[in-house]
Amino acid sequence: MKTTNKNREQVEKLVLMALLTAMVAVLAYFGGFIKIGGLASISLTLIPVVIGAALCGPFAGAWLGGVAGAIFFTTADAVFWFGLSIPGTVITVMVKGILSGLLAGLAYKLLEKYNKYLAVIVSAIVCPVVNTGIFLLGSMIFFVDTVKAGASAEGTTVFAYLIVAFVGLNFVFELLANIILSPAIVKILSLKKK
Repeated sequence: MKTTNKNREQVEKLVLMALLTAMVAVLAYFGGFIKIGGLASISLTLIPVVIGAALCGPFAGAWLGGVAGAIFFTTADAVFWFGLSIPGTVITVMVKGILSGLLAGLAYKLLEKYNKYLAVIVSAIVCPVVNTGIFLLGSMIFFVDTVKAGASAEGTTVFAYLIVAFVGLNFVFELLANIILSPAIVKILSLKKK
């Protein structure tokens, strides 16, 4: 049986998605152990999410973000959030994971025809911005009592408390890691295909 280029591309994408899914699972599980202050863990899972979104499309990015969300529920960090609100945690985590991957993929798709390198950089920015933005929005919707109590105890505003305690330097680290690593890895993987 003859293998066509289209079949070969599909198999390559399938293998890449399997590898990225495994990477997301490992990074999502063990990423909870990495903190730079605050309550939020550093999400290293966003790097393979951006790679999958760029190389395999927006729905692949959404899948990888969803896998990261599902794996989060098996971590020690999930216990804290479940204690505040189980439905709020499930909705916030799954929506932020899926949308960050989907929107990163759409940003890439929109810009790739102009400049693939720029498209990956924008995708690498979109992913953590959406991830953190939806996390903050979910915190204000589902965990507002905890946020207000924490702000009051610290003698600060709700906004300042959210930024310092819930996001902290984690967002900056995630953003920089994505901007630096995602384009480099996508470039390396794209060169291998040629």
